[in-house]
Amino acid sequence: MYFIKTPTLLKNIFPQQVWSIPVPDKSVFLTFDDGPTPGVTEWVLDTLKKFGAKATFFLVGNNAKNNPELVERIVSEGHSIGNHTFNHLNGWRTPLSTYSKSALKCGEVVPGNLFRPPYGRITRAQTRRLGNRFKIIMWDVLSGDFDTELPKQKVVKNVLNNTESGSIVVFHDSAKAEPRLKYALPRVLNYLKDEGYSFKPIELK
Repeated sequence: MYFIKTPTLLKNIFPQQVWSIPVPDKSVFLTFDDGPTPGVTEWVLDTLKKFGAKATFFLVGNNAKNNPELVERIVSEGHSIGNHTFNHLNGWRTPLSTYSKSALKCGEVVPGNLFRPPYGRITRAQTRRLGNRFKIIMWDVLSGDFDTELPKQKVVKNVLNNTESGSIVVFHDSAKAEPRLKYALPRVLNYLKDEGYSFKPIELK
């Protein structure tokens, strides 16, 4: 089970984490987790460029290490990058020291101060430890593109029915999500752009 729209209660329980970003205009923050993935990430970048959209990519350190040219392209095209641990660890199942070391190891190949916990699972102790080094970025809207049982049309509806100004939206540039991502992303970009939205990278100090 997972929430498409993050409940306000959850945001209030974990106020130190970033769930959305207040903005003065109609803009949203598209994010892509688990890459870079050869064949998928390039397609995402091409699609974003077509719509004049900027986004944020939360990169798994091992993937970034193995695909430095994709990391370079993401950054050179004006997108932000963030840390997604080195080995895509589930924080609820990982000791504090192991989790912290994985985040720091990822930081060696994925510079910057943005961090997103894989699966959105992070303990309070991990939050305190990493919060001294990173802005912990969660989300307001989960597309569900990772769900192999979810119809691709529902992924589009999940995003369009729940996105508003300042929303942080999650997609995945992964092989698992690819079939639903390739259907949903162009339709989401086209609709929101027609509605007057712009798409910005996450940049927090």
